[in-house]
Amino acid sequence: MTHADRWWSPDRHAVRRPGLLARNRIKAGLRAFLAEAGFTEIEAAALQTSPGNETHLHAFATEALTLDGRRAPLYLHTSPEFAAKKLLAAGEERIFDFARVFRNRERTALHAPEFTMLEWYRTGPACDAVMDDAVALVRLAAGIAGATTLRFRGATVDPAAAPERLPVPDAFARLAGVDLLATLSPGGEPDRPALAAAVAAAGIRTAPDDTWSDLFSRVMAERVEPAIGRGRMTLLTDYPAPEAALARRNPSDPRRSQRFELFACGVELANGFGELTDPVEQRARFLADMDEKERLYGERYPVDEDLLAALPAMPEAAGVAMGFDRLVMLCLGADRIDDVQWTPVVDPFAEA
Repeated sequence: MTHADRWWSPDRHAVRRPGLLARNRIKAGLRAFLAEAGFTEIEAAALQTSPGNETHLHAFATEALTLDGRRAPLYLHTSPEFAAKKLLAAGEERIFDFARVFRNRERTALHAPEFTMLEWYRTGPACDAVMDDAVALVRLAAGIAGATTLRFRGATVDPAAAPERLPVPDAFARLAGVDLLATLSPGGEPDRPALAAAVAAAGIRTAPDDTWSDLFSRVMAERVEPAIGRGRMTLLTDYPAPEAALARRNPSDPRRSQRFELFACGVELANGFGELTDPVEQRARFLADMDEKERLYGERYPVDEDLLAALPAMPEAAGVAMGFDRLVMLCLGADRIDDVQWTPVVDPFAEA
């Protein structure tokens, strides 16, 4: 890499700087919007006893040391979610955080090992409210940037257009010809052979060691995500129970969960939950995910016992995690996440 190719070279910085200043204006505008709506800004500690317990999220690990030589593992968080939920248990009702978060094994046009996540929570039965928040924040960001169109890799979205609300089972039926709910028991347990047969019939590759979740993710990646958030934003709702993560199940249909994602230009911008507050079910999900992580990657992360202790005190709530860098990218029509970060993380595997 030559001097002129580095992000800090004066010529390259001069090209990047207008977009970085736009990033600052967008952040200031979103912060003011949330404050006006009654949200309190918090600052979640990045160092946590557990970085999160999702199978395919990878953390950066470190150690706490004492002067007498004792050591204890700590992790840089992959989301401020665990800390934020403890604040809800403490009595906060509307909170947000522009959090610096850290995810290992992630570096693509849309992924960086360190990035900014805007995460916010409302107490009460607030799933619809936080979905409305997410759409409003995207529209506000576009307006601040002077963007009448969101852009990424040739795809465009009119941020002013009414968003599509599309349940995941409907998306699978429409875009892949797969009856997703038929591959779940009435209680929401996955039927792997049924989904494998449906996926193969749709002409999508399967492998003998694919789990139900592997097959689900492949249909999402190959058929659903490339086709949504085109022309207008898409709110992809009603995720199936096996993909609920930290979301409640739908009380009227245990095969579905109160989880949604917001897409624009085929890019996932936000992931939201009607938050699960049952510590027994949450522990079971965490342990199942860590068992799968150990099977796939040979490692597991500890469960945050403090979070599980806080859940019974946490009121009903809904929360959303939005990739702030991605939002800025789409508003500016940038090609890579590095283009909208003031100081991109050095890639230690790149050639000097």
